[in-house]
Amino acid sequence: MDEVKKSQASWQVPMSELYQVLQPEFERLIFQNAQLDLLWTGGRWCEGPAWLPAGKYALWSDIPNNRTLRWDETDGSVSEFENPARNQNGHTVDRFGRLISCEHQGRCVSRIEFDGSRTILADSYEGKRLNSPNDVVVKSDNSIWFTDPTYGIDSDYEGDAANSEIGSSNVYKIAANGKLTCEISDLKQPNGLAFSIGEHELYVADTGKTHDPNCDANIYGYQIDQKQAVIPSSKRLLTRCDNGLYDGFRIDTSGNIWTSAGDGVHCVSAAGKLLGKIFVPETVANLCFIGSKKNRLFICATTSVYAIYVNASGAH
Repeated sequence: MDEVKKSQASWQVPMSELYQVLQPEFERLIFQNAQLDLLWTGGRWCEGPAWLPAGKYALWSDIPNNRTLRWDETDGSVSEFENPARNQNGHTVDRFGRLISCEHQGRCVSRIEFDGSRTILADSYEGKRLNSPNDVVVKSDNSIWFTDPTYGIDSDYEGDAANSEIGSSNVYKIAANGKLTCEISDLKQPNGLAFSIGEHELYVADTGKTHDPNCDANIYGYQIDQKQAVIPSSKRLLTRCDNGLYDGFRIDTSGNIWTSAGDGVHCVSAAGKLLGKIFVPETVANLCFIGSKKNRLFICATTSVYAIYVNASGAH
């Protein structure tokens, strides 16, 4: 496809303006000479990044513009991967290398097969249409877990305005055999999600403050039982956001959580302690680890995409 606007620049700012070190552990996770690189700008709401190592490229969504974009690591070029893109939001790659997508307009979770065809994996629960799947993660048993808030049906800006048929915003699991189950139903607007190291706990961000000012901007943890289902009574507060909302996030190989926030990227330990921050000029919505060593953060921030090297590697 035709190449779209490309930007390559670094934010040459002092370390004191790029990072906030809150715990000594964070100093070992960053590089004093690393810079925040602006890879591209020109979006309306950049979201849902995923790294496809075989092709050495990253994908992300520009939801209001209804397109999915592709950044090529080999030459820094940016092109349209899909347009129109059914207002896709979150993406991930399964253990076979296939792209999994959350579609606002399609109100489904879909997969691109090896031959390029599209398969709808889930679009309804108990006979009612899903709201607008938002973010997605694949577990080691090949089950697919996704959040289903209402952002894609709240207006025509990021999808098609409609009433919720289900009447709630939940977290679902698509088992390897295709069975769909509701795993979490006690959050206002479940959003980003990821499994802990060892997959004994599922972390989920609640961005319900966008709809209810009394909703706390938290990430919660839920234990997973031996049948690979959520234990509802195990819900615990993991961390509370002190600037904006925690939205999409990823886990590194040490179990730390690298999460989006209103002032940039926050790094939180597995125990829930805020270790430090990487400041970004725009509100961050999501991020992922990219590169052959998975040691570079690919950051989707409102209208732009940024990247920075860290002394950590993304977990699978």
